[in-house]
Amino acid sequence: MKWDPAGYARHAGFVAELGVPLLELLVPQAGEAILDVGCGDGALTAEVAALGCDVLGIDSSPEQVAATRTRGIEARVLDAQQLEHQPDLNGRFHGILSNAALHWMPDQAAVARGMAHALVPGGRCVAELGGAGNVACVREGLFAALEQHGIDPHLRNPWTFPNRDTMAGHLEGAGFAIDMLELFPRPTKLPGDISGWFDTFAGVFLDDLATALRRNVIDSARERLSADLYSAGIWTLDYVRLRFRCHLP
Repeated sequence: MKWDPAGYARHAGFVAELGVPLLELLVPQAGEAILDVGCGDGALTAEVAALGCDVLGIDSSPEQVAATRTRGIEARVLDAQQLEHQPDLNGRFHGILSNAALHWMPDQAAVARGMAHALVPGGRCVAELGGAGNVACVREGLFAALEQHGIDPHLRNPWTFPNRDTMAGHLEGAGFAIDMLELFPRPTKLPGDISGWFDTFAGVFLDDLATALRRNVIDSARERLSADLYSAGIWTLDYVRLRFRCHLP
């Protein structure tokens, strides 16, 4: 999936805004080395850097990494599922931050091992991702629209939304002690139309479709979802978040 930083900023600015509570959990201190796993366009990464931290952002998207670098932040194209195989990052960081990224990484056990690999002893990690039940209504509408056009959405689904027990197993298996792990609904208002959300977040389902077919799928999904998710001119999506704080003993 190819990310468009300009479209991301336009349709998904709420992602960084809603990630601010993670900073309160991480409590980054000036002079600390902090790793942002799945940094996106670097909006939240920049807030950590502004606190005087030595920050590195990693993301699998070259476009998003380039956008992060334009903010004056060090960033690297790297799939976090390969983080455990990066010797230069071993034991480099005091803290790790990850916001709305881990659900794009199916091998979340490998990501947990990689985060442990990158931390100093006693280092801590805070993250938020889509949890079990996240955008269930949205997926139902999108999947039905794709199936209506003879497309199997299950073969394209890039998301892994774990429950509490699954994530706890990944973290503890990597050697972390869990300080907090919670699953909670967070209905999320969009800044614009849901078609922009599909363009931004559902590219894996749509990007290889002919332009007219792509538009038809989005319009069909939009129509299916409007009764449940659209009211008074605002789209509110059925987000469910999994948030945790853990540390290396």
